[in-house]
Amino acid sequence: MINNDVLRSIRYMLDLSDTRVVEITRLADPEFPLDKADIPALLKKEGEAGMVACSDRVLAHFLDGLVVYFRGRDESQPPRPVEKRITNNLVLKKLRVAFQLKDVDMHEIFASAGFPLGKPEMTALFRQPGHGNYRPAGDQVLRNFLKGLTLRFRTGE
Repeated sequence: MINNDVLRSIRYMLDLSDTRVVEITRLADPEFPLDKADIPALLKKEGEAGMVACSDRVLAHFLDGLVVYFRGRDESQPPRPVEKRITNNLVLKKLRVAFQLKDVDMHEIFASAGFPLGKPEMTALFRQPGHGNYRPAGDQVLRNFLKGLTLRFRTGE
């Protein structure tokens, strides 16, 4: 999925202002060079005038910031390095951690989006890439997860 679409979906889901998006991103790294003026261009759809591609670095900082925003920072652990490459699987993992979702929650979220996944399919998405049962999450999987998560947050399901 395009990083801009992921950022736009999460922003809508949580009803975040441009300022809050910057604040959350900086929770991962206070020195990260992102300004409120940068956000509108990142939220534009592909092909729109003035659209700027959301880099993996920006999305990784935003997702890490979401984890800190919702779960707090664990001061006993050293800061984790920010990923250089963002995949759909990594987006799923970070959102799962940020919102403290259990397997049952994940199944409900996918089902509410009209995209039920079985337990083996779900666990395959969260395996390490070198594992024999690893399955890359396609755009449709991530899109339906974001849709189901939005339904949960926006309608209180």
